[in-house]
Amino acid sequence: MIAWLDRNTPFPPPEVALRDPNGLLAAGGDLSPERLLDAYRRGIFPWYSAEEPILWWTPDPRMVLFPSELKISRSLAKALRNRDYEVRLDTAFDAVMTGCAAPRSGQDGTWISPAMRAAYRRLHEMGYAHSAETWIGGELAGGLYGVAIGRMFYGESMFTRVRDASKIAFAHLVRFLAARGVGMIDCQMHTSHLESLGARPIERAEFARRLAELVGQPAVDYSALPGRWHARFGPDDFRKPDASR
Repeated sequence: MIAWLDRNTPFPPPEVALRDPNGLLAAGGDLSPERLLDAYRRGIFPWYSAEEPILWWTPDPRMVLFPSELKISRSLAKALRNRDYEVRLDTAFDAVMTGCAAPRSGQDGTWISPAMRAAYRRLHEMGYAHSAETWIGGELAGGLYGVAIGRMFYGESMFTRVRDASKIAFAHLVRFLAARGVGMIDCQMHTSHLESLGARPIERAEFARRLAELVGQPAVDYSALPGRWHARFGPDDFRKPDASR
């Protein structure tokens, strides 16, 4: 059995999450900014379909990327240096969420419901949720969004309409975060796509220890709320040792 959350019910400790399905901790509650930020600070995230109540997860092991371990394949490196693109931060958050919510081959529906989109839009307006976008020929070609607290970043979803577009945005975002002291990027659950970029699983106890250290630190450069990450990057930036500016 898992805990049922009323509006004011606190989360149970992550250690009591189910092993099957891996990491299911609780159901119910709401998607208020207060609830979501409390969840992220504890290493908990919402993931559910429209037909289900809100489900809260904290899997063990946890898939994470340490920025220094980012892997750039030979083909992606070529695209980063030679493609005609621009990566922008926080200029099209709603459009990125729309792209992430679009139906995908082999999937029925989407977990990014209107309620989820509204909730993360509120976090974006508060300066916690951010987007990284790859623009090609003046069109949004791919990107991702996530949540930042302290010196921790939580990746939520990514999409692509042009080959490598989401990877291009991700690569620039990782270097941007690394230059500003972010120590860990939460990738939630294992996928081969994330593994190819350098993400790896760690035990939930180690994740919780590192998380507590990082969320308790002051954010660098973007601590003021409401906040936007005003940055743009292109191929020339990725030829430099430090891609941030």
